[in-house]
Amino acid sequence: MHGRGVIAVGREHGIRRVLCGALAYVLALIALVGIVCRLLPSEWSMLPYVPVIIAATPWFALVAAVALLLALLGRHRAIAALMVASLALQAFWQAPFFTNIFDKGSSSTSSASSTSAASGSSSASSSGIRVMTCNVYKGNADAEQIVSLVRSEGVQVLALQETTKDFVSRLEKAGLGQYLPYSQTAYADGVYGNGLWSSTPLVGAVKDEVNSSASQMPSGTVTVKGMNRSLRFVSVHTTAPVADYWSLWKRSLDEIALLRSRSSVTSGSVTYVFMGDFNSTYDHAPFRNILGDRFADAARQEGRGFTFSWPANRPGVPLLFAIDHIVIDRSLRSEGLTVHRISGTDHAALIDTLYVK
Repeated sequence: MHGRGVIAVGREHGIRRVLCGALAYVLALIALVGIVCRLLPSEWSMLPYVPVIIAATPWFALVAAVALLLALLGRHRAIAALMVASLALQAFWQAPFFTNIFDKGSSSTSSASSTSAASGSSSASSSGIRVMTCNVYKGNADAEQIVSLVRSEGVQVLALQETTKDFVSRLEKAGLGQYLPYSQTAYADGVYGNGLWSSTPLVGAVKDEVNSSASQMPSGTVTVKGMNRSLRFVSVHTTAPVADYWSLWKRSLDEIALLRSRSSVTSGSVTYVFMGDFNSTYDHAPFRNILGDRFADAARQEGRGFTFSWPANRPGVPLLFAIDHIVIDRSLRSEGLTVHRISGTDHAALIDTLYVK
């Protein structure tokens, strides 16, 4: 009986190893597909469904970790070694988002600065400027909640995407003009558009800074007291990477990238701040191409974790993808970037404070 028991246990362990090995193979394949897509050059990033896969890049690290555990349990050393390499590569890509997460001193300073900005008036702060962006989902977002955030957070420049004329009217009824009286809106198709609001005049405001093939992206220059700098804000909304629009998605990002070399004839280089729904994450090559050596993603620069912002309207589903961004000139720095859910929209809002380095 003892011998039979040993055989039975051995068979059970053998079955477990086989199952663990099979699952490890499947998960390792999924993790590798994600890595290969992330490694593709920009010109190949518009292949069908590739942008969707790349958007989930950080989550493939979790898949690789589970595959590694199963490979170890199943005694598949080759898969285990491959997943260790995959995790190392993922760490290399994602670690910059967490470089300052344990820096308590800097975090306290950031918190204090944000509180100070929020408690002040809606005019530009002497030390920095408070900004906010949100895709309002075809005008379905709660306008009163947005105005409430503008007031409580001391927002001085607001960028909204997928607005409608009716939604803008609701913003006005909710009192937005009391805090941000200057604005520039644009509607390429006459129905859905983008907008920019400011507590101080928007100098040189235009309906489309980018000459975009996706949507008109309004802009305006704000002079910030105490910063000795004028910032040109752009409300960004690119094409979504969905079937039949892969090429247009990439083109809409490449058009923004052209602004890296834009300067003013009279005043030299323009200090840009792009805020909005880029429909791409840092892992997308076309988004990194926008940054180049001139711009920075505020979340990555700040290094305090991911700023997942979508989907925000599905019960029981957490925020999974960081497709909304605040992109800043490298002469600026970000402090206190936060994510806020807004009722009625599938995108969370981003609020940040910008300073001159």
